[in-house]
Amino acid sequence: MKKKLDCSFCGREQKEVEMLIAGPTGAHICDICATSANQILEEQGLTLSEFLPKTKTAKLVKPHKIKEYLDQYIIGQDRAKKAISVSVYNHYKRLNNIMGKNDVELEKSNILLLGPTGTGKTLLARSLATFLEVPFTIADATVLTEAGYVGEDVENILVRLLQNAEYDVSAAERGIIFIDEIDKISRRSANASITRDVSGEGVQQGLLKILEGTEAQVPPKGGRKHPEQPLVKINTRNILFIVSGAFEGMEKLISKRLTQKSIGFNADIASKIENKGELLKLVEADDLLSYGLIPELIGRLPSVATFEELDDVALKSILTEPKNAIVKQFHKLFEIEGIKLEFTNSALLSIVEKAKKSGTGARGLRRVMETVMLEIMYEIPSKKNVEKVIISKEVVVNQAEPKVIYRKKSA
Repeated sequence: MKKKLDCSFCGREQKEVEMLIAGPTGAHICDICATSANQILEEQGLTLSEFLPKTKTAKLVKPHKIKEYLDQYIIGQDRAKKAISVSVYNHYKRLNNIMGKNDVELEKSNILLLGPTGTGKTLLARSLATFLEVPFTIADATVLTEAGYVGEDVENILVRLLQNAEYDVSAAERGIIFIDEIDKISRRSANASITRDVSGEGVQQGLLKILEGTEAQVPPKGGRKHPEQPLVKINTRNILFIVSGAFEGMEKLISKRLTQKSIGFNADIASKIENKGELLKLVEADDLLSYGLIPELIGRLPSVATFEELDDVALKSILTEPKNAIVKQFHKLFEIEGIKLEFTNSALLSIVEKAKKSGTGARGLRRVMETVMLEIMYEIPSKKNVEKVIISKEVVVNQAEPKVIYRKKSA
């Protein structure tokens, strides 16, 4: 039996009024009560807009400052960080209306991050949102399906952003949405699919309207929409979308395109580019189309930032240099117990070598560190008077015992 909806102020049922407006917490107000409230305010010489929350202006930071902040958390990827810094700066300039009344209307520049797994795409987006102090949410494109099919509706992405904005619609409408694994929803072939592709091309079609800008009606608690359910209206026109994907095999498509277009002395241009990251920098709309993204979606992602594959030097730097570096985290864990932790240079290089074999980039570093430190972190807390623990190459490679230095007993 469906629950009857009524006005939380006068008690009139939905069928007795022309309109029943839903609030985010399940409360409702009818058009009669809304009109009466407005009349009372007018009699007092007030307007309803005076009681509405003022929309905060976005924190406008110059591209150089944005990149300087990102440098503290992401090693390398200078080209990508510059592209994102410029895109974000221009986006929030647009939001803050820094233009004349009759000037050219500025369009939103959603961003596509393209590069191997474990190169810092998700970390970059998360760091960016923290710095700009705006609502932010991460969504996984692989769980999205067309409305009515098993999985999540595309519009549920907006629900999570609204929840992270503490149900402040105006704040959510100026937030950032990061959609990961966008390459996993490529259609099955570059040609139109004969069968219904509800988790591939169908999702791309669903993403189109919210990327460009639409007024979406979303259930505040998520889930599927159903009749008589209270809905919240969110305008996505000013939400910045950052989509990300590894696009495995994209370099082959780029290489093929370059080979076909090259003649004469430049015929071997593609074969001369050995670095996968260098090839990805040459990505064009045709390559994304060949991979399986639909033309309309490509058109709504005008800004493309490519990430380079991490080499040994970059991986070692990731271990030790960023503010939240993995080694620094383990140092802190030991420091809490009054113990110093030290890694030899050869130990760090061995960790990097093991991580590279996993093929998961920077993500592999954490996994290797956890494996190496498991027994040590199990045993050390039970030992007394430990002053320092030294991790050598033998500990990493052969699971040898670490060198433990004890405090000298006072005479």
